[in-house]
Amino acid sequence: MHKALVAVVAAITVALGSAPAAVADPTDYCTEIEGVDNGTACQIQLTDPGYLVDISVPSDFPDMQAVTQFVAQARDEFLDVAKSPAPRLAPYSLDISAATYNSVVPPRGQVSVVLRVFQNIGAPRPQASFKSFVWDQAYRELITFETLWKPGVDPLPVVFPAVQSALQTQTGQPVPIAPAAGLDPANYQDFAITNDGVIFFFSQGGLLPEADGATQVLVPRSVIAPLLA
Repeated sequence: MHKALVAVVAAITVALGSAPAAVADPTDYCTEIEGVDNGTACQIQLTDPGYLVDISVPSDFPDMQAVTQFVAQARDEFLDVAKSPAPRLAPYSLDISAATYNSVVPPRGQVSVVLRVFQNIGAPRPQASFKSFVWDQAYRELITFETLWKPGVDPLPVVFPAVQSALQTQTGQPVPIAPAAGLDPANYQDFAITNDGVIFFFSQGGLLPEADGATQVLVPRSVIAPLLA
């Protein structure tokens, strides 16, 4: 009996040891912020006599928590204002859309999602801004402006002239930018990495005067390759 009991216990132990561990379902970040996932995008649409909300962001970005946290905060801050009884000539509006960029340049690739935020809360024109999220496919983490570059490198003495030159080419005229703004890292926090280089996105009233609106500039990889991490 003793030997039989040992055999049974051993068999159970082996069976339990070989059973696959339960895997928790991934968090549905879209549902958490009251969005609807249509399979490719997380969407939020709200209609009210006083305001309109139209949000669509990719639902497959590797760090969806970071994306949905930003979206939820932007929506909630907008609604705090939009639900006020302040008189208005037209409904307030919030529109968030997204563009995706990819880079497959060795030794590792990146995927970038750039959110374009248009918000009108009674101003003569919508306020335009950007928010980017860049994922390092090799290191499995978000890339920031600080980690985009090699340690100890100050990239802006190279990046700023390239940005200013590109803006002059876009507009066909000189684009005066104060050095204090052109060399301020705060103005370069939103970017996307592509095979051709790094696209910097400048929100309205950031690098350029507010009247110039929001803009974007590609800095060629050939210009900044020695600086990139």
